[in-house]
Amino acid sequence: MTDTITTAADPEDDEISLLDLLQTIVDNLRLLVLGPLAAGVLALGISFLVKPTFTAETSFLPPQQQQGMAASMLASLGALGGLAGAATGLKNPADQYVAFLKSNSIKDALIDRFKLLERYDAKLRANARKALEANVKIASGKDGLITVTVDDTDPQIAADMANAHVQELTQLMGRLAVTEAQQRRQFFEKQLQQTKDKLTQAEIQLKETGISGDVLKSNPASAVAAVAALQAQVTVQEVKIGAMRGYLADTAPDFKQALNELANLRAQLAKQSQDTASSPGKGQGSTQGDYVTKYREFKYQETLFELFAKQFEMAKLDESREGATIQVLDKAQAPELKSKPKKALIAILATLATGFALLLFVFIRQALRNANQDKESAQKLSALKASWHKAIGKTR
Repeated sequence: MTDTITTAADPEDDEISLLDLLQTIVDNLRLLVLGPLAAGVLALGISFLVKPTFTAETSFLPPQQQQGMAASMLASLGALGGLAGAATGLKNPADQYVAFLKSNSIKDALIDRFKLLERYDAKLRANARKALEANVKIASGKDGLITVTVDDTDPQIAADMANAHVQELTQLMGRLAVTEAQQRRQFFEKQLQQTKDKLTQAEIQLKETGISGDVLKSNPASAVAAVAALQAQVTVQEVKIGAMRGYLADTAPDFKQALNELANLRAQLAKQSQDTASSPGKGQGSTQGDYVTKYREFKYQETLFELFAKQFEMAKLDESREGATIQVLDKAQAPELKSKPKKALIAILATLATGFALLLFVFIRQALRNANQDKESAQKLSALKASWHKAIGKTR
């Protein structure tokens, strides 16, 4: 009977009493109150020794793309326009400008401009980039605005660096074809230059024949021009099909229709070329045939040149309307108030952290004292100490 009562009472002896916890807190109340307060005051004093940091911010609206004008132009061109604009179409164009602002090109320009290697005490440019990245925050919002915030110990430097991001971005955009209109203008400018060179060569070869247009008695120039126009249309359609292969399957209705149109154009070209080739009279067939071939090449290049010239001018017009200017909403000004360190927050956090640590220390110390009073617990602690010394290789 006695053993039963003892066994039932053992769990109660092992339970942690709330009153015991409160007693432990009261016994160490001075330490738990004065310790955190002292830590808070010390942290507050140290925060006064830290050099203040100022934060400057600028926000701007990146260039806006006019999709309506672009779509209208591309529709008039057909597949060549699709090929020129294939690389465009970001869901959020602001993300592209954020990437530009975070690029090494702009970072290096800022490092050289503000001598950040000396300012950040960095021996390598890579270290200066990391330091700059840590002090700069760039973000785009749902409203389309991009904000650049810069931290620095000098308020004027912080403002100048924030504004310099916008200036360097503007210079970078001048070297890149970023917007859809810029890319189309660049594409057609290249095609126009190539066609111009070929047109000049074709004109030179045509003049070298030494034959005037009067020689073509049964083969008028209009017929040759019609062949050249058909040949240009075939070229355009071939480029169109090449562009469509990038985003359509061979079984797509639009792709099949484009193939049918190409086949019809080639049939018309073959028939027209055959009719034209059989027209020259006897005795002059070779000379006239050579003239016809070179005249047809000349008209072909001329047609392509006119096509690309028209689209190039439209792309330039779209580029001027679209604009590559950055509209600054809020220019960064030298901040009057520091942003770091936040002395009150530092003192509060230091006080709370020290209080929690001391409370944990007091409970652990009291638990060890209680364990030393119990023989079984004392033996376990002794074995634990021995195992610990063995694990760290310490011998007594």
